Amino acid sequence: MSGEDQDGWIWLDGEFVPWREARVHVLTHSLHYGLGVFEGIRAYATASGPAIFRLDEHLQRLVESAHILGLTHDFDRETLADACRRIIARNRLAAGYIRPLLFLGAEKVGLDPVGARVHTTIAAWPWRAHLGERALDDGIRVRVSSFARHHVNVQMCRAKSVSTYTNSILASREARADGYDDALLLDTAGFVAEGASANLFLVRGGTLLEPEVTSALDGITRRSMIEIAGDMGLPVRSRRITRDELYCADEVLLTGTAAEITPVVEVDRRRVGDGRPGPLTRALQRRYFDCVHGRDAARGEWLTPVVEHG
Repeated sequence: MSGEDQDGWIWLDGEFVPWREARVHVLTHSLHYGLGVFEGIRAYATASGPAIFRLDEHLQRLVESAHILGLTHDFDRETLADACRRIIARNRLAAGYIRPLLFLGAEKVGLDPVGARVHTTIAAWPWRAHLGERALDDGIRVRVSSFARHHVNVQMCRAKSVSTYTNSILASREARADGYDDALLLDTAGFVAEGASANLFLVRGGTLLEPEVTSALDGITRRSMIEIAGDMGLPVRSRRITRDELYCADEVLLTGTAAEITPVVEVDRRRVGDGRPGPLTRALQRRYFDCVHGRDAARGEWLTPVVEHG
């Protein structure tokens, strides 16, 4: 599917623009220097129509990312939330992926961004499983990348910034070139950080363990998983995790808006557990999909209904 050649609408600086007309100049500052922030948000089909998963939390992170990087934008969270709901309705999506993006325009050329306007765009389109449906069912094979996750004073790791993802792309391409489905990254001290585009958990002795969130992104799905585990009475601990602990884990799983809850069945050609998605991963998956599809009344506040107007 081409990102350009589609029907539909994109919200750009407060206006709905026909999909094919939503264009920017080649001297757009963020295109050259990578200063921009974005979010990945999912809308899911529910019995009551499409609903957006944890919209407020995603937009809060978007606003915080912009603040961290010094990007002053024109729209408050309420306006952005309304635009996210309307873009799903206007594009007649029963479910889909929503991409808000704040970027610097072509008003200023050169490294110093002062004078470049912060533009805001929101697009939405149909979305399939990030690594394929089989990944959710059967699990994936990953390798530990030769690329390290950023040091906290090299990249502002709490910001979901455009430039951060060069690191992810390099790691993911390396893994796939070696025959794996995706990559895991260590931090600069050699401890496990996260996946190329997802947070990581492992199960050991009935406890859900996660790496300390320092150089890793504070994922919204990650937060959801911690709350779901609490609902299930599953202990959760955050601490430094070594690479060899992954090899000896009972279960390993990735969490993210795109990845959802993806089991990992092999790390560096070492089988995880019995080489199949484990029982706790399956239970967490089921509970998560109940939440996002509106089947878990206890987590109904995580869903924002889409208003049917355009």
